[in-house]
Amino acid sequence: MRKLKLDELNRASVDEFKAQDKLPVAVVLDNVRSMHNIGSIFRTSDGFAVEQICLCGITAQPPHREIEKTALGATQSVNWTYYETPLQAVEQLRKDGYHIIAVEQAENSTMLNEFTPLDNEKYALIFGNEVNGVSDEVMQNIDACIEIPQFGTKHSFNIVVSAGIVLWDFFAKMAM
Repeated sequence: MRKLKLDELNRASVDEFKAQDKLPVAVVLDNVRSMHNIGSIFRTSDGFAVEQICLCGITAQPPHREIEKTALGATQSVNWTYYETPLQAVEQLRKDGYHIIAVEQAENSTMLNEFTPLDNEKYALIFGNEVNGVSDEVMQNIDACIEIPQFGTKHSFNIVVSAGIVLWDFFAKMAM
């Protein structure tokens, strides 16, 4: 077996990416501290062609070299908006017709493998701060909460791993 070379991958240009159909998902970053995490989520969001990223609170904004280290140019392809607070993003996304879903460990959460996105609906997936998770204020304003099943000794995944798991699951259930 031979690995494909970069020029064999037939990747879309930034303009082609912006024009293509998107997964009807917005990623909301609720006060994410690490610029490497932010950049990695941009890159993952590009890979699954999400509609947009909402950067909120202390979440850093492009352009920044620490974000670009892991984004590898995805800040140019994925649409993003900055909001002073995550609640402002939630309110706007709700007006725009998105179902607001926190990715968090919470009472009455739905396990990711048991969640089925509805056809022709849009979803805003909220990923929280690396230490404190999704803010309490936002948790009071969600439509649902999804939890990633875990079976080891640790109580959480890194936010980038969580975003990759959840976005892949939504892509597999919505786009295939």
